Amino acid sequence: MAPPPVVTGLSPNEGPPGTRIKIRGEHFGTKPNDLVGLTICGVDCLLAAEWKSENKIIAISGPIKGKGEVIVTTRLGGTGTCNVTFKGYHLATIGPMKESAVWVEEVPFYSWGRHSLSPSSYQQEDPLGLSVDESENKVSEEDLISNFPSKSGDIASTNFSPGWFLLENHQATSFDDLEAGLIHLRRKVESQKEGQLSFLKANIGSVMDQVDTLVVLKERYEEDLSKYGSEPTLKLEKAIKESEREARKLFDDVLARKDRAEKTRNALNVLQRFKFLFCLPCVIDRNVKKGEYDIVINDYIRVKNLFHKTDILVFKEALNEVEKRIVDLQKKLHEDLQTMPISVEQQKRLIRYLVSLDSPYDPAWDAIKSRSEYINEKFKLIYNYHKSLDKPESSKKGSSAAKYSKYSTPQQTDVPTVPACVNFTDEICLTISEIFPDLWKIGQAYFSGELQVKVEPGRQVEYKHMVMSVIETFCKFVRATIIPSTLDKSEKPQFGSLSTPERNEIALYLPELLRSVRSTYATLIRLDLPNEALDIVSSLLLDLRIHCMSILFQQTTEQIKQLPETWKINFGGKYMGITDLPLKFLQLIEDVIHIVKESALSTEQRESFLLDNPTAQKELAKQLDCILTAFHNVLNNLSSSEEYEDGEDSSPVVSQLIGTPVSAHKMNSIKGSIPTWEYRLLITLSNCLFTKSTILDTVRTKFKEGGFPHVDTPIQNARTKLENLEKSILDKYLEQKSDPLVGTIEPSMYLGRFEWDINITPTDIRPYAKEIINNLINVHAEVNIISAKLLDSVLPKIVETIAEELFRLMSCVQKFSKPGAQQARAEVCVLQEFFKGYLSENAKGYFKEALEVIPELTKSEMTVVEDILSQCKMKMKTQLLCLKRSS
Repeated sequence: MAPPPVVTGLSPNEGPPGTRIKIRGEHFGTKPNDLVGLTICGVDCLLAAEWKSENKIIAISGPIKGKGEVIVTTRLGGTGTCNVTFKGYHLATIGPMKESAVWVEEVPFYSWGRHSLSPSSYQQEDPLGLSVDESENKVSEEDLISNFPSKSGDIASTNFSPGWFLLENHQATSFDDLEAGLIHLRRKVESQKEGQLSFLKANIGSVMDQVDTLVVLKERYEEDLSKYGSEPTLKLEKAIKESEREARKLFDDVLARKDRAEKTRNALNVLQRFKFLFCLPCVIDRNVKKGEYDIVINDYIRVKNLFHKTDILVFKEALNEVEKRIVDLQKKLHEDLQTMPISVEQQKRLIRYLVSLDSPYDPAWDAIKSRSEYINEKFKLIYNYHKSLDKPESSKKGSSAAKYSKYSTPQQTDVPTVPACVNFTDEICLTISEIFPDLWKIGQAYFSGELQVKVEPGRQVEYKHMVMSVIETFCKFVRATIIPSTLDKSEKPQFGSLSTPERNEIALYLPELLRSVRSTYATLIRLDLPNEALDIVSSLLLDLRIHCMSILFQQTTEQIKQLPETWKINFGGKYMGITDLPLKFLQLIEDVIHIVKESALSTEQRESFLLDNPTAQKELAKQLDCILTAFHNVLNNLSSSEEYEDGEDSSPVVSQLIGTPVSAHKMNSIKGSIPTWEYRLLITLSNCLFTKSTILDTVRTKFKEGGFPHVDTPIQNARTKLENLEKSILDKYLEQKSDPLVGTIEPSMYLGRFEWDINITPTDIRPYAKEIINNLINVHAEVNIISAKLLDSVLPKIVETIAEELFRLMSCVQKFSKPGAQQARAEVCVLQEFFKGYLSENAKGYFKEALEVIPELTKSEMTVVEDILSQCKMKMKTQLLCLKRSS
């Protein structure tokens, strides 16, 4: 309920009936319909009242007399109160020269046509025959009403009071004049009582004059009858009509102009009075051109409220013109509402305009549909544009892909032109991030009631379908462009006609594309979309992260396969005896870990850890196994080829005693671009051992530091493969070095037809034994120049084959003389002594068995053997130091 109305001011506060009163106060209602009652001094004046505002009403006073209150009644506040009073009175005489509390319309003194020249008919003659007192000190009407209740000073009234009349009209008249007036009044009354005779007596002179006039009139009539005949008026009538015709000839033009002037004046008065209505069509056209639709709507509502019930034809025609322009405006606003691009605020404003104009459209829902259609059409335009630019070959170079090549290697000087599928994905992500929030915002405003329109049943289901369709279309386009393997075959023709670049090419752009999709996902999350819609993008993002990780690892695998071997050994620094091949391999691993960690492995809002997913775990294990296998294959390929690029001879080392010298280029060839086959085997073996012992552990550490668990199995598998490769390379090297070396022992031993049953006491070991020592020193130097760590792998195997060969040769001797036995035992003991740093258990056994085959010597005979051993140690001190095992 609203508070009751209160009247606080009146202007004017007195006046006769028909006075225009401005009523001011509070709580008069918020609209005209709220005013339901208005009484002035007890008289109902609602019919002539006009509500202006909550604090102002215009009213016309009714037939009231005396003081009273002005009471306002409203629909919600009820009957109110009044703090002031209004005084109503009847004017005895009202004219242009009479003072009045209100404006009196002036009566024109002259008008066309007949008019009376008699004095005003409303001037009343005083019954006492006295002049009416115009004194300003009259008794107030309130006092008269209080002293003469239910009485009146009007002579014609049934409740006439003489006292009231005298106080009102003759307050200042003297008593003598009142007595004279009373005598005058009595005389008039008595004269009316005497009848016709007394009237004739009183007016005898006038009666006689009338009789004389009638006699003269009779004489004149008789004279005219004899002179003009019995119908004297015919001629007069004819003259009058002739005069009238002549007069009309004179005044027809004037009268016509007068009629036209009156019509024009009336039309101008109507136009001036209803100027707002007749000028409104032009005003609407002007404001529509300016875009000031608020003014148009306000004017239209105003004129509709004023004239919607009119029966006047000219007003109806004017209203029809206004309605035509409003219909055109509705069509224009509806077209603007559906014309994209347009901001949400502009759409809301246009919806408000259409709702205010009572348009026949459903503007809010049309705005939502137009936005949904605009997004889908935008997708198609972007797709068709990039499809037209799609070129399968990417041989052209350019700088347009610079922003995608941030993860490329420093050696990449030529960046390929950005593929169409990459530009398409980047643009479609940017598009949905920019325009989809507007669709969601306008939808939320529609269903929350912000747009103040009625929501039809089933709209929420249809709107949900729109949103889900846009999200699904976006995700399918991205899948078809980047990861087509995750898209259904039936949908590929619709979404996947763009060519997919090669793996190494697309790998340059995947981190950036993943960042673009994540940015779009973050935008959708901020919109507070339902989980059902977000899960679609989340599934896409998971597959894209797995694909990104897989492609980056595959690219690294390809790069590892292409790693070149420079054969330049690192003789200083932290790692010695290896080339830069394992370090390049480790660097590629570190690079891909860094890229994958920053892109695919990093988690953002509403994302889970990638490697918690079983599919991602399997993919990681698979790709890591491929990477390690690729490097294993690189080492294996390096150890499998015996070809020389510079035509160098790879003939093995053979004995100088049988006429074939050791190749002179071997020690120097390591400084060249391509070393000998033996050196390449040793370098590859060194790299293999280093990879197995150091690189794999470092790789495991780097993966775990980068957040990659579950890498132990691929590492262990790689270690096993490297161990097998190490054994294979070692066998090749031993085959290359050991077999030729051992093969020369027997020919050198029996050079010059030597026999073991000689009778010459030996003084030194024979040349073949020294050759064996020198050949082993040569192998030692060859291995040591690569890596001292290889000595323990290579020399024990060669020494073992030498010991086995000596055991075989000694076993084949049919007869030893004592000097021959001393010679054989001395040579075996010298070789055993010189090779003791690299004796394996098998080698020790072979040497022991060889000594057992040689006949036993006495203590005195062993002295010769010991002397030879001592002399060899002294003479071949340098060779002994060369073969001494370092601590």
